[in-house]
Amino acid sequence: MTTRDTNRFTLIETEVQFALDNFASDVSQGLLAMPKTLPCRHFYNQRGSELFETICQLPEYYLTRTETEIITAHATEIASLFDEPVSLIELGSGSAIKTQLIIEALLAHQPNLLFAPIDISQSALEESALELLATYKNLEVLGVAAPYEVGLAHLQHKISGPRLALWLGSSVGNFQPEEAIPFLREVANSLSGEADRLLIGMDLHKDRQVLERAYDDAQGVTAAFNLNLLDRINRELGGNFDMSGFAHRALYDEDRGRIEMHLLSLSAQTVNIDNLQLDIAFVAGEHTHTENSHKYRIENIPGLLEAAGFELEKQFTDQLQRFSLNLARPLR
Repeated sequence: MTTRDTNRFTLIETEVQFALDNFASDVSQGLLAMPKTLPCRHFYNQRGSELFETICQLPEYYLTRTETEIITAHATEIASLFDEPVSLIELGSGSAIKTQLIIEALLAHQPNLLFAPIDISQSALEESALELLATYKNLEVLGVAAPYEVGLAHLQHKISGPRLALWLGSSVGNFQPEEAIPFLREVANSLSGEADRLLIGMDLHKDRQVLERAYDDAQGVTAAFNLNLLDRINRELGGNFDMSGFAHRALYDEDRGRIEMHLLSLSAQTVNIDNLQLDIAFVAGEHTHTENSHKYRIENIPGLLEAAGFELEKQFTDQLQRFSLNLARPLR
């Protein structure tokens, strides 16, 4: 573990991160599997993070816009629910644009704030932290460059007093349902105080066309985001993927309640990955599955949270019920 301390910004880089975030191993296992897969956690190198920030601004991508509207409407109410100063933890910091609304609301109720973002992308952590520190003089940032589970374990012993954990953007939807509950249970176990709370964004079921457009925009930014995985393999692992030989596909599986992202091989082809000593054959029309984004029915959210060790206290939605923001307390 490496710790760097600069004025009001402390960055913890965990050695465990590099063992767990093993890009080469995941690529090898995923492309040798049937059907082929590539884990979505590897989207977020520097280029991928930049593309995702652009996606969040697209007219088709309602998620960020709608969640921001909900937070804008209710941030003051959420902050006022805490009787004493809290520390703010966030799973996946990104650019922290939405988080600023929560930070401002909390700073209106308390003199200082410790913000502890956890993100696999060290560059995203550093960039967002420096911007926040320049904006808020009474803010301190303790960033952890690590997978969520590792970061939560580190912060459990470094933060005293009440904690509000944020998990925004409906990132929980990237988990298979059978994986989401155990992970949320870990989050509940890391929030040990009576006043600790989780604020989690969860996208809701809606029309197929709305969903598929959100993940396959007219400008092709999401396609570039998905294809960036192949470019990353080329750059970091010595691959020779021809980017023009693959296409982005986003499909809504109504039975499973999820959007699936795939990379479609446009012809029969063989790709060499020198660093892995692999030759991977693709048949024409073959899909490589890269991401799931599960959507939730609003009536099922309390039960899901309860199964994970939380009790839903308050639920906020937009007028059209496209998205939900859920405040939950850990069950004792």
